[in-house]
Amino acid sequence: MPRDATATRLSLLREAERLFARQGLHQVPTREIVQAAGQRNSSALNYHFGSRSGVLDAILSLHGDPTDIKRGELLALVGPEGSTRDLVAALVVPYAAHLATEEGRDYLRIVPQLSSRFSLWNQGSPGTGEQLIAILSILEARPQSLSPEIRQERIVALIMLMTLAMSERARVLEQGPVVNLDEPACISNLTDVLVGILEAPSPGN
Repeated sequence: MPRDATATRLSLLREAERLFARQGLHQVPTREIVQAAGQRNSSALNYHFGSRSGVLDAILSLHGDPTDIKRGELLALVGPEGSTRDLVAALVVPYAAHLATEEGRDYLRIVPQLSSRFSLWNQGSPGTGEQLIAILSILEARPQSLSPEIRQERIVALIMLMTLAMSERARVLEQGPVVNLDEPACISNLTDVLVGILEAPSPGN
C-alpha cells in the first residue's frame, strides 16, 4: 500500500477509535470519522475498511492480537494446571497494559460496548484470540462442584466486569491523574474480585 494510502488508513482508524470510545459505536456517523481524519472523499472509510464494521474489526485486531500474544506467554509460564488467580492474572495484566496510552484507553472504552458478543467468547471474532479462548476454557472447567451452566454464566460475568472496570479506569485517567488505587493495586484488586466471581460457593454446594 502506498505511503499516502497507509497514512490515510491509519488516520481513519485512529479517528474512528477516538470517536467510538467517546461517543459510542452506534452514535458516530461515518462522515464524522472521515471529516475528523481530514478526508474530503466521503467514501474513504469504505474504501479502506469496507464498512463501519470493518474499521471496528481493524481496531479490535490492532489491540487484541498483541494482547493475545502476551496472554499466551503468561499461560505458558503458569500452565493449564496453574492457580485460578494466576490464570485470571494472565487475562487481566496484558489487558490493563492498554491503560498506558491514549489509543489503548480508547480501545478499553470500546470493548464493553460489544457486550452482546461476550457470551460467544469461544466462537472467535476479531480481537478474540486463541490464547484468550484457551484461558477462559480452562477457567470454565473450574470448580467442578458447580454446574456447567453456572460456570458458563460466571465466565461471562468475568468478561463483563473485567472490561467494564478497565473501561471506567481508562475514562477516569483521561479526565485526570487522580485515581483511588495506583495501577498495580488496581490490577491486583480486580484480579482478586474476578477470582471471587469464579470461586464463590453456590447455594446447595
